Amino acid sequence: MRLGTFKRANALRLPMLCAALLLTAACGAKQSNETLSTMTAPQLKPELLDFAISEARSLRATGARVWCVPFARNASGIQIRGNAEFWWGKAAGLYPRSKDPHVGSVMAFSGTGKLPMGHVAVVSKIHDDRLIEIDHANWHRNQISLGMKVKDISPAGDWSLVTVESNPGQFGSPYRIDGFILPQPVQMASAQ
Repeated sequence: MRLGTFKRANALRLPMLCAALLLTAACGAKQSNETLSTMTAPQLKPELLDFAISEARSLRATGARVWCVPFARNASGIQIRGNAEFWWGKAAGLYPRSKDPHVGSVMAFSGTGKLPMGHVAVVSKIHDDRLIEIDHANWHRNQISLGMKVKDISPAGDWSLVTVESNPGQFGSPYRIDGFILPQPVQMASAQ
């Protein structure tokens, strides 16, 4: 073996050993067994979002329509059925509701003349107290939108009125919001 080849082989040993140790450590890392019912705070569950995206792509591949409700249900784990305009009311007593956004919660748009069936989206990121990002479907017909920004424009700062960045850098018309549905089921009190 030539001296140059030997030096290169020795120079690669330490980085390769470090890489192998990192991979071994990652493989042996303890996996979280946290479930939606045991979470202490809402959070985005990547496996749920991946499932929602996969389901939406499968629907589109067969020519079927992609809707916001099944996408939000699959991406959040919140098991509510029916048009988006009814989610806020149906969540009462089943899931905690909030007027503040939480990552992993479902933002419930009110049913209005512009949105007669309402709309639901999953909060994916909070930038500050007046700007968040959402993941949702069918805002643009039959499409999935990830990381779309939403601004709170309500005079009281209570997330009752928002604008959505429908196109990059362009926030559109105002929309009324009912609130945010958190993904942990409400714990039923045990009978004594």
